[in-house]
Amino acid sequence: MPTPNEPLSATEKVQDLILDSADFEEFLNELARFSAHQVAGDGDDALCGITLLRDRKVATIGWSSESAREVDEIQYSLSQGPCLTAAQEEREVHVPDILAEDRWGPEYANAVASYGLRSVLSLPFNLQGEAKAALNLYSDVPHKFDERAAAKARGYTREISQALRLAVRFSLHTDSAANLRATLESRTIIDIAVGIVMAQNRCSQEAAIRILTDASSNSNTKLRDIAKSLVDSVGGAGTRTYYQEPGSRKPEQSA
Repeated sequence: MPTPNEPLSATEKVQDLILDSADFEEFLNELARFSAHQVAGDGDDALCGITLLRDRKVATIGWSSESAREVDEIQYSLSQGPCLTAAQEEREVHVPDILAEDRWGPEYANAVASYGLRSVLSLPFNLQGEAKAALNLYSDVPHKFDERAAAKARGYTREISQALRLAVRFSLHTDSAANLRATLESRTIIDIAVGIVMAQNRCSQEAAIRILTDASSNSNTKLRDIAKSLVDSVGGAGTRTYYQEPGSRKPEQSA
C-alpha cells in the first residue's frame, strides 16, 4: 500500500476509477483517457480506444475522444485492422506510419489518415477467457510509438489486465450488462452507410467502402460524418445524398 507521499500505481489508479465511476461505461471512458495519458505522457494528444471482442461480436467500449471511437469503427466496417488483429490473435500490432501501411489495404490507411493520424499501436489485454480486448493508441506523429513507448505500453496493459477482467466480469452480471450487450449488438453508422451505398450502386462491400473513403478524402471530411450524412438523408424526408463510383451511371429511380 502506498504511503501518503507515494504515487499510486497504475493498478491502484484503475481500481480507484472503478470505485469512483457511476457505471461501467463511465469507467471505460475514464480508463481510455487515463491510458492515453499513462502511455503517451503529459502534453500529448494521443487518442485511445478499448476494443472488446466477445461472442464473435466486437465494439469499442471505451474511448478517450469521439475521434478515437470513430477510427476504431473503421476497422469494424472493414472487418480488419490493427486493433482487431491485436484482440483476435492476442499479439501486439504496430503501425509506424499509416501512409506507408498496406497490411489492411488502402481503404483502411486512407480512412485513418483522413483523421490526421499517422501512427498506431494496439496491444492485447489478458482477460483469461472472459473475452478478448485490446488497447488502441493513435498519434498524429509518424513513428510516435518507438520501442521505449511500446515497452511502457506493454507493461501498462499487463498491469491493468486483471482489473479490467474483473470489471468486465462484473458488468456482465449486473444491470450494466444490458448496455454492454446493446453496444456489442448494434451496427455502427458506417456499417449502415456501406449497406446503403451497396444498394444504391448494386456493388460489393469493398467497392462501397472505397466509394465512401474516396468521398471522405476528396471532401476532407471525416468518414463517420460522410456516413452520418448519408444515413440521415436516406432516413429523412429531405433530398437524398448519393455516392457512386466515378464513371458509373446512377440507377433509375422509381416514381
